[in-house]
Amino acid sequence: MSQVAIVGYPNAGKSTLFNRLLRQKRSLVHSLPGMTRDRVAAPCVLHGKTFELVDTGGFFDSKTEPLSSKVKDIAWGAAKSADLIVLLLDGKNNLLPAELDLYRALKKLDKPLLVAVNKIDSGEERTIGLGDFYRLGEKRLFFISAEHKIGLSDLEEAIADAVPEEAIGAPAPARPLKIALIGRTNVGKSSLANRLCGEERFLVSETPGTTRDSADILVRRGTRSYLLVDMAGIRKLNRVADERESAGVIKARKNIPLADVLCLVLDAGEFPAHQDAAVAKLAFDSGKPLLIALNKWDLLLEDGVNIARAAKVLFARLEFISYAPLVTVSALTGKRTNQIFEMADKVFRNGQKKIPTPRLNKFLEEVQAKRGPVSKAGQRFRIKYMTQHGVLPPTFVLFGNAKSGFAPAYEKFFIQKLREAFDLWGTPIKLVLK
Repeated sequence: MSQVAIVGYPNAGKSTLFNRLLRQKRSLVHSLPGMTRDRVAAPCVLHGKTFELVDTGGFFDSKTEPLSSKVKDIAWGAAKSADLIVLLLDGKNNLLPAELDLYRALKKLDKPLLVAVNKIDSGEERTIGLGDFYRLGEKRLFFISAEHKIGLSDLEEAIADAVPEEAIGAPAPARPLKIALIGRTNVGKSSLANRLCGEERFLVSETPGTTRDSADILVRRGTRSYLLVDMAGIRKLNRVADERESAGVIKARKNIPLADVLCLVLDAGEFPAHQDAAVAKLAFDSGKPLLIALNKWDLLLEDGVNIARAAKVLFARLEFISYAPLVTVSALTGKRTNQIFEMADKVFRNGQKKIPTPRLNKFLEEVQAKRGPVSKAGQRFRIKYMTQHGVLPPTFVLFGNAKSGFAPAYEKFFIQKLREAFDLWGTPIKLVLK
């Protein structure tokens, strides 16, 4: 799929334009500059052309923003890999010398380049004070207002004209599996995402809150494709000083239900922390298939800790997600990281399983023969019939004569037996007793 990258200096309105072209609020927009740090990408369709649209962080070096050079490197990487570049300039200010230098550097890449001047909101402003931008020497400039949808149609048409045609007769790509990397701050989600996609696509720093927006990247492995989502670290908002990070945390919470599979990333050197439990609860409540990646495992090996011991410690505290498979990985060395894709496929398949009613009722008969159901009121009763009602998560309806529902201990026992009998590992299971 062709790539179109939007680049420019901070606060030019790149994320606003990105959202307008997508016709959805995908990138976070904030009045403070520097909201976007990573490459945020999403499929976009304009005039019948489908391509990957990429939003980038601002090109700038700042003494007050220590990560600015890394943000610029990531943005520059997006420009170099793109098939078309859209340079966005701020029409509220005159053309900066640095913007002129950026334009010349982009021209040297010898790629199709469109230049748009943003924040042109009124007719008077469209004719006064814009001559400075013609110093670039570009034959055609697009004067737009991404916020107020002014001048976008011409820019959209130009983008569609410049995007290469897809091969005629090429099969439509299958929908990628969306895997969201979730976890508290500083557990290595961005490092793991970089390792999984094979390049430095996400900003990595020891500073908490480095990732502000949820950033997507399409990863292909053979005939299979995955949409990898690196989310902001989830922590209590009263511990977040930066408004931009707060917006990222709120968005990460909202994005959890939109994923196909959740990958809970934990730090092997300090787990399970209190905030790990809070994030795990969000994952459980979402009903999504779940796997757990214990990152920085290479550090624990030095202490002679094995996976059985690690799992025992983890699930003693987080017993409610003990259905999730655990993989020990190292984003630093790449050890076992590819198992995340294999496990994601498996838990997603398990979450979609449909079990025939005859098999369920045979299972029901065998389980009740070993241990009869107990209600919340402490009374024994019998389940007469069982059927599957839905998937993701697998939902089962049971018909019995208990009005108060299962006793928690029996419900836990029944779900465990159901999981073992039909290989439903990696997905929550929902029981409805009628």
